[in-house]
Amino acid sequence: MRAVQIVELTGPETALRALDLPAPQPTDDQVLIEVHAAGVAFPEVLQTRGMYQLKPPVPFVPGSEVAGVVVSAPQSAHVRPGDRVAAMCLLGGFAEQAVAPSYLTFPLPDALDFAQGAGLILNYHTAWFSLVTRGRLRSGETVLVHGAAGGVGTATLQVAKGLGARTIAVVSSDDKEKVARDAGADEVLRSDGPWKDQAKELGGADIVIDPVGGDRFTDSLRSLRQLGRLVVVGFTAGEIPSVKVNRLLLNNVEVVGAAWGEYSIRRPEVMAATHAEISRLIDGGFVRPPVGARFPLEAAVDAVRLLDERGATGKVVLDLKG
Repeated sequence: MRAVQIVELTGPETALRALDLPAPQPTDDQVLIEVHAAGVAFPEVLQTRGMYQLKPPVPFVPGSEVAGVVVSAPQSAHVRPGDRVAAMCLLGGFAEQAVAPSYLTFPLPDALDFAQGAGLILNYHTAWFSLVTRGRLRSGETVLVHGAAGGVGTATLQVAKGLGARTIAVVSSDDKEKVARDAGADEVLRSDGPWKDQAKELGGADIVIDPVGGDRFTDSLRSLRQLGRLVVVGFTAGEIPSVKVNRLLLNNVEVVGAAWGEYSIRRPEVMAATHAEISRLIDGGFVRPPVGARFPLEAAVDAVRLLDERGATGKVVLDLKG
């Protein structure tokens, strides 16, 4: 089968190589999937430099999220051969076939195509975990989302709208503003402008979802209402910010970490419950993963580079059947 490996830890330009590999052999609790689309996410960027917490020995096939058709499945699984599925395989997704634990493999709703399925689990489970489990979102609250045109950002906007929130998106360009509005943003602010002051003029935020980090962190705290929550999802800007805790005390606000994978990936009951909630939002028409750039498998380096250069909108996908 054709696959893409990370062969050295030197960054996207030189770390990735397409080649032929034997098909994976599933264990007794794994589902074998014919991959139609594979999601590309920021962890793959970090993996090309050896900077992600999951550090398998090189060479290895990256790719944590796929959508496709079941080839084989254990009797205990909730899917059967021939089913359309979305799955978290953790590694191995950049290939024509991949294996995933049965509890991380879910039926793909008819309303979504394979490319959308490849953007479903990682982004939307992260959005639910950040907003509900960690952010304690209530209907009627205001959510401000940084990086709002990216995969996590658009997922967060859609989930927040589905849960009855008002949404403020922070983006960097006209193109990204359109993506954010299409995902449900009620208001859109520019990251290179006085977005903090504008957010406060709009009444401030009850929750800020921040997958970016960097120098906007302190202004995110300042944009919160009393009893607001700043939920830290990641650091795509590269810089890990620090906080002066007197800001938390004076304004009665919180900084909350949201590491969905660390919490959920070994808790099958959490994964199942979250997917049931996301499926409810799909049925209600709120969740439709926006697919951005599509690349063939052989051009995986271009897909990962796009994320590295922060040029992506929506979900970047490797389209293996296009």
